Amino acid sequence: MNLLTNPLPRRYSEFRWKNVTLLTIVAGAMFAVILLVAQTIASERSERTQVSLTNDILLELRDVSSAALNAETGQRGYLITLDRRYLRAYLTGRDQIEPALRRLRALIDPVATPRQAELVDRIETLSTRKFDELDRSVRLLEEGRLLDARRDVLSDEGQETMEQLRDTIAELERIELETLAQAARETARAEGRVLPLLVGLALLLMVALVSAVRLVGRTARAEAMAEQAGALAAARDRADLLARELNHRVKNLFAVVLAIVKLSARDKPEAKEVTEGIASRIRALLTAHEVSQGALEEPVASLGALVETTLSPYRSSRLTAELTGEEVLLPAEKITPLGLVLHELTTNAVKYGAWAHNGSIQVDWVRNHNEVVLTWRETGATIQGDPERTGFGSMLMTSAARQFGGSVERDFHKDGLEVVIRIPAPTHTPI
Repeated sequence: MNLLTNPLPRRYSEFRWKNVTLLTIVAGAMFAVILLVAQTIASERSERTQVSLTNDILLELRDVSSAALNAETGQRGYLITLDRRYLRAYLTGRDQIEPALRRLRALIDPVATPRQAELVDRIETLSTRKFDELDRSVRLLEEGRLLDARRDVLSDEGQETMEQLRDTIAELERIELETLAQAARETARAEGRVLPLLVGLALLLMVALVSAVRLVGRTARAEAMAEQAGALAAARDRADLLARELNHRVKNLFAVVLAIVKLSARDKPEAKEVTEGIASRIRALLTAHEVSQGALEEPVASLGALVETTLSPYRSSRLTAELTGEEVLLPAEKITPLGLVLHELTTNAVKYGAWAHNGSIQVDWVRNHNEVVLTWRETGATIQGDPERTGFGSMLMTSAARQFGGSVERDFHKDGLEVVIRIPAPTHTPI
């Protein structure tokens, strides 16, 4: 057939360009998630550094305050009783003040704001003034000039200096605590950005898969218009090759993203929990994709296979699960978000639910008029009541339910969780 009159090469070229565009968008979104995770990890590390620094500064401020207070207490005791044993507290404070001030300045100077630097200078000045006053009264007592020493103490100079020192230390403490609070807020904001982007990535992946498979369908319908059997067979072979190539690229893309997420946290053990959570959800998308291969217009994905695939990595002689239900085939566009829900329920059962307490899981599904009703029942776990807050897992299940056009209802019983999932049944083909 003449290429000038055959529209198939042009359609294949268009198909390839659309696939490249979709994969580029998905890859860009995935790398954006990775970048945001890295930023979140950096914020968490910065917060931990600030916590350590603030704690050290507060300890040194307390040492300065304690040194001044001990010295003043010893001086007053010696003044009142003339018992030299009271000088021990005075001498201890005298020995502590200089090292404490040096450590305080060493901690604050590298990160000090102008106000913090001013407060540190003022603390040093007031500490020096306070200890000069204490030294002067002790020296007068040592010389036997008791009246002069008491007159010096009653002048209120030492009391005013001590109050100013306390106020200055208190202000510096407030600044440090506010700096720590600001670091915590920055970390919370960074973590808050991960959730919507991750949900958006999941939606984008599903849109990409739906669009790509529909493009395959359009190409197949175009092939049916071919006049010659040989050209039609060749066109079908090319369509199958493109579908397999797309599937292979999607799987490779999942593998690359999983590897990048793990590598991002290799030298950052504090990020393990965040990256493991992201990796587990990416694996759930991959599992659902592997089960749901085929055209979206036809019910080609087995519900039983999806449930079995989701539970199989964890099932054992100790972690038991009973699956009952007839053979049900659902469109892949419903299987993908349903796979996310089942994965979330499985991991929750392993971490908090029945399987975390040596309990069991029962999953059954039935066709009920125009919908499929899947019931997930856990037994053997003690439940105190409904959770007080809605986490990311609950939000993900709610979002996934909207995508497959059904609902997810949870009920917490005393001995475990019960979840009822309602999935609209396809009307064009019997289940």
